[in-house]
Amino acid sequence: MATDYDSPRKTDEDINEDSLQELQARRVDKGTGTIDIDPDEVAEGMELPGADLSGEELAVRVLPRQADEFTCSRCFLVHHRSQLAEQRAGQLVCKECA
Repeated sequence: MATDYDSPRKTDEDINEDSLQELQARRVDKGTGTIDIDPDEVAEGMELPGADLSGEELAVRVLPRQADEFTCSRCFLVHHRSQLAEQRAGQLVCKECA
């Protein structure tokens, strides 16, 4: 970025005045941009614990376990092979459960 060294420089006082004017202008503009939010619309997207979800359908595609993944014998989550901590008697255990 080119700098014009011949241009007049602002003093600290000029900078502070500009900043105050800009802040006051922003404060005036903020009042005009108020948005009415309907609390009922916000609450529609939230689910309460214990709510009946029997009529809901999942919109997520579930993939089968891949060749480089394993199921932990303690937490029953599918992890990548890099998360394998130990194998005892054929039981695979992830690093989080070890």
